[in-house]
Amino acid sequence: MAYVEGRIVHDADSHLMELADCLDPYFEARLLARFRETPGYRRQRDRQTFAERAREKQADAAFRAGADENILLRKNYEALGAFIREDRPRVVDLLGFASQLVFTTFCLGNFDLDQGEDLELCYAAADAHNRMMADFCSVDRRLLATAYTPLEDFARARACAERAVRLGAKAILIPSRPPQRHGPSHVGLDPLWSVVQEAGLPILFHVGGETKLDPIYKENGLPPVKDFHGGDDNFTSVSYMPIPHAVMQTLATLIFDGVLDRFPRLKFGAIELGAAWAPGWMRAMDSAASAFIKNEERLQKLSARPSEIVRRQVRVTPYPHEDAGWIAANAGEEVCLFSSDYPHVEGGRNPLKRFDSSLQGLSPAAIDAFYAGNFIDLMGQGLAEDLRRPAHLLAA
Repeated sequence: MAYVEGRIVHDADSHLMELADCLDPYFEARLLARFRETPGYRRQRDRQTFAERAREKQADAAFRAGADENILLRKNYEALGAFIREDRPRVVDLLGFASQLVFTTFCLGNFDLDQGEDLELCYAAADAHNRMMADFCSVDRRLLATAYTPLEDFARARACAERAVRLGAKAILIPSRPPQRHGPSHVGLDPLWSVVQEAGLPILFHVGGETKLDPIYKENGLPPVKDFHGGDDNFTSVSYMPIPHAVMQTLATLIFDGVLDRFPRLKFGAIELGAAWAPGWMRAMDSAASAFIKNEERLQKLSARPSEIVRRQVRVTPYPHEDAGWIAANAGEEVCLFSSDYPHVEGGRNPLKRFDSSLQGLSPAAIDAFYAGNFIDLMGQGLAEDLRRPAHLLAA
């Protein structure tokens, strides 16, 4: 018996839980040693040493025997399909999802290489990540690989995206925070947007590529606050607050500077960045456009109000603790997507129940849009026609 039965549900956010050597087979050989010495990689590796025990645990027959019955209870490295690709199709079967977008965990943020000076290594790390993701997802067509493209260099960005498309990536992931030397809406990035639009794939943002909390906010004269993992590397109530700030600014800039109008078939998704901010953000953009339209030619050229452009081309995933029904009612029924965050702890043990509860009062069409229709629209050619509304899932 699957977790979801009798309806179509697409999962807009799931993860690998990679071990520290995950990129070794995919990294350009001449650059691997240099990469291993970077502070960003070493920091990730040192945080993750405890995870090495997962190899032994996932190889234990007695432990694996309980995987099915604990599909939403075991989290992170203990979860089925966390890092063994042959296990992941079974995960999709047990969850009953029509498809899963798959993101990295270990490589989120590209090891801070986007903020450095070594662009060769920056793009090499992105390429290695993209090869790894394509390889992992190659075992099942329902697994939709995301590929990362840094925006630091115009020509390299386009070439990186082209390689990702050839690998079979189903979405292109970019950082929420801006590049070091130019804005995310710079016309020099138009060739990148063109590559992705012509491939029929979406551009995605994901938590991990955002601007972090200024650590000075933690200096309050009080005892340190632990995150929900018991450490201090993940989010607390205070560090949670700026998560959407960068994506709000970046998307607003892309809209105001006409990128979404120049590429009207290009869809954007903000994944695991929350969505409670979306209604107010949309209204704020409309207000800004109204206030400055007399003085700004770029605003005069917009094809519609910013909020209407959002409904046309931008999709967001609420967290399970957010009121998804309120967000859909105030942002538009076209905007919100379901996500499980499997196998991360943050996704909870019963995300469907929490979302179903918050969606009460919406029309059946709006609920279907949340679980399936908006994801199908976002993914475009990244989701094969036969995977969009599989009849066998409706009959389950």
